[in-house]
Amino acid sequence: MKRKKNQNQIQEEGRKKEGKRYPGSLTRKIVTIIICLVAGTIVLCWVLNNAFLEKYYVLNKQNTLLEGFLLIDSVSENGDLYSSEFEVEFDNLCANGNITVMIISSDGTIVRSSVNNTQKMWREFMDIIFDGEERYTSILTQSENYMMLMQRDTQLSSEYLVLYGTLSNGNLILMRSALESIRESVNISNRFLGVIGVCSIIVSAIVTIFVSREITMPLLELTNLSKRMAELDFEAKYQAKAKRKNEIDELGEHMNELSHTLEQTISELKSANNQLQIDIEQKTQIDEMRKEFLSNVSHELKTPLALIQGYAEGLKECINEDAQSRDFYCEVIMDEADKMNRMVKKLLTLNQLEFGNEAVAMERFDLTELIQGILNASYILLNQKEISLTFSEEQPLFVWADEFKVEEVVTNYLSNAIHHAEGEKRIDISYRRMEGKVRVCVFNTGRPIPEEDIENIWIKFYKVDKARTREYGGSGIGLSIVKAIMDSFRQKCGVVNHKDGVEFWFELETRNL
Repeated sequence: MKRKKNQNQIQEEGRKKEGKRYPGSLTRKIVTIIICLVAGTIVLCWVLNNAFLEKYYVLNKQNTLLEGFLLIDSVSENGDLYSSEFEVEFDNLCANGNITVMIISSDGTIVRSSVNNTQKMWREFMDIIFDGEERYTSILTQSENYMMLMQRDTQLSSEYLVLYGTLSNGNLILMRSALESIRESVNISNRFLGVIGVCSIIVSAIVTIFVSREITMPLLELTNLSKRMAELDFEAKYQAKAKRKNEIDELGEHMNELSHTLEQTISELKSANNQLQIDIEQKTQIDEMRKEFLSNVSHELKTPLALIQGYAEGLKECINEDAQSRDFYCEVIMDEADKMNRMVKKLLTLNQLEFGNEAVAMERFDLTELIQGILNASYILLNQKEISLTFSEEQPLFVWADEFKVEEVVTNYLSNAIHHAEGEKRIDISYRRMEGKVRVCVFNTGRPIPEEDIENIWIKFYKVDKARTREYGGSGIGLSIVKAIMDSFRQKCGVVNHKDGVEFWFELETRNL
């Protein structure tokens, strides 16, 4: 018997399976897909940063400059340009936006400036206004009150966003913000994104391996279970580990149900196959019995038919014309016909018993009285054979059975005993009382039955000594009828060899039903 595998063994087999290198490993595929997704996302972000982040920063800085201009214009229109509240707001605008601002009155006086070196800022402002295209690379946007452009400083090799224009109160304004800080921020951002990307790829690979193992381990376990199921090992069962069941656990339960159903189906198929084999063997056995029966019947009928035919032809041809010879011929014919008639009757009786067509009338009767009647009918034959018979039972013994069938059983046993009695030529009939039953024994002195023939004597047409059986007209059916009758009673019968003879027995019920 195969030893049952526990859950730890199944998990160990799953780990061994995981250790194998499959060309299409699910873990490898999951790790590869996740790493490719993470790496692709990071590369895409890096490309987008390089292509569009600087432009986005510049556009955002343009909006900041424009918002600052509108704020200052609004304050100057309200006359609050010199207020202390605006001074704080002005400082925040310059510091937070990294913007340089200078406001100049119409008479050239510097009203406000975010730098200390106002003269330098003033000169640069004048250069932008009067030098024109030599000082800027491109105009970004313009209106009636302001112009925004890109300025290049050839000496410092740097670029600025510059907005200059006229406020509502007539003052000039110059606003400038360096682009180098934007480019530096973009480069830092891209480098940081690269470092974060590499770290993310490594971390995602590690996490994915552990996560994929949590997914693939149950799948590997299910694969191992399915392989064992394919090998018809139905002890393999899936056990969910998590408290909350997921799709894999549900699949495992379905595989358990499939295993149980498959086991039942195979069991039913084996039972059906076994029954089919039994039916085939029974059919073969019946065919063999039919062939054997036809062969035996043909053999048994051949001799009497040949005798009848021979003596009938002798009468027809008048071989012996005297009356005594004719009477002898007629007696032989009648005797052989009587044997055939008795054999046919026994065959019909046996056939009815074997197929259950003859009803069994269970009744209570005196077995001692029945045996005494049979012995009285056989008294003449016993004297002719010079056989001494002993039956010492005189008290009534009531049994439950079919009286006429029991009479046939006793008659068959007594007939066999008479024909096979030798030596002392003694027959003993006795009872052996048991709990609720009685065993009737018929013993005759003579030669024991060979051990190899004991099991076969109950088979119809089987004869231990064919010559002797033929001598007294036996057909080999009597003991078969005895066996069939006792089977119909659901009782036992048998034979026992002794040193000086043979004992046949059968059992009957004595207690009330």
